[in-house]
Amino acid sequence: MTRTADLDAYSLKSAEAAEVPAPDLSYRPPMPKDRNARIGLIGAGGISGAHLDAYRSVGFNVTVICSPTLGNAIKQRDAYYPDAEATDDVEGTLARPDIDVVDLTPHPRERLPLMETALRAGKHVLSQKPFVLDLDDGERLVELAESRNLVLAVNQNGRFAPHLSWIREAVRAGRVGDVHSCHATIHWDHGWTAGTPFEEIDDLILYDFAVHWFDFLASIIGGRARMVFATRTRAAGQTARPALLAEALVGFEGGQSSLVFDGATPFGAEDRTVVTGSAGTVISRGPDPGIQEVTLTTEAGVARPQLQGTWFKEGFAGTMGAVLQAIETGSPPLNDARGNLDSLALVFAAIASSHSGEPIVPGSIRSLSAALGR
Repeated sequence: MTRTADLDAYSLKSAEAAEVPAPDLSYRPPMPKDRNARIGLIGAGGISGAHLDAYRSVGFNVTVICSPTLGNAIKQRDAYYPDAEATDDVEGTLARPDIDVVDLTPHPRERLPLMETALRAGKHVLSQKPFVLDLDDGERLVELAESRNLVLAVNQNGRFAPHLSWIREAVRAGRVGDVHSCHATIHWDHGWTAGTPFEEIDDLILYDFAVHWFDFLASIIGGRARMVFATRTRAAGQTARPALLAEALVGFEGGQSSLVFDGATPFGAEDRTVVTGSAGTVISRGPDPGIQEVTLTTEAGVARPQLQGTWFKEGFAGTMGAVLQAIETGSPPLNDARGNLDSLALVFAAIASSHSGEPIVPGSIRSLSAALGR
């Protein structure tokens, strides 16, 4: 090795890389061959519009929209599926024989008994995220679904966001090799939550927002996580009640991860994800999760895939598409509930660590209550 090469390495100088074609990866949302499965949506609050808009765009068959507040069900029906039935009869909807899949959007505490009722009624279930407040409850529901040959999945829509999906598929295809690290830094303004019900969530960032990135991490490292250390703090001058700044370090076999969430960034928003491995590095960056440019650098050179779609449209369509495809094929969906328990184990560990100041072993904290020390 020459002295010049030694100095270049010492100064972290990178070599120019050739431009190469991007690999053709199956990052687009999974879709069933038959889109006529009858879907009943329960819970017609604000987020349900994202569900229904995405389903309509790909031709899914929503036949019933249900809400305890009938006016909400009527409003969403008229906006997205005018031929669907609007009702406030939740129990009756879960028992209907003319519904194949239920999409449950209520909050976790209210949703838990609805999931069990739906599964016992023979319905496939797509649960809003976060899936459950207790890992033991989640395992019980997973076992119930499996015993009845039903699909139970979670609306972790970030799994089908174009950039995160492409990165995951690059890892699965061996383009990165053995994963050494996964680092995500998100700088955005979450101050809009001031004065909304979101202020009632103590660990708003780590629990409600960061779950997408913990889920992404779990999707590429599986159950290899061994330690989580997290912090949270209020930004100077923030008006929202919960802390808007949080970060987590995750140690896993053969690698490390850092997830940084700066939710008090009124100017210069940026979203960046870097995954490194023994055979390559994938970098995605942009002003927000919906606008991203991705590069894959390997020994052959730099590839720049031209991705199609957006987080919300493809993300929400993908979660239900994966359920419907799983019903057809009999194979577990990418967003199956059993796999999501690994994601929740990371979330609960991060929350517990941010309160205790100690590193936590994923899975040792079994519930949100335990994470909060209650």
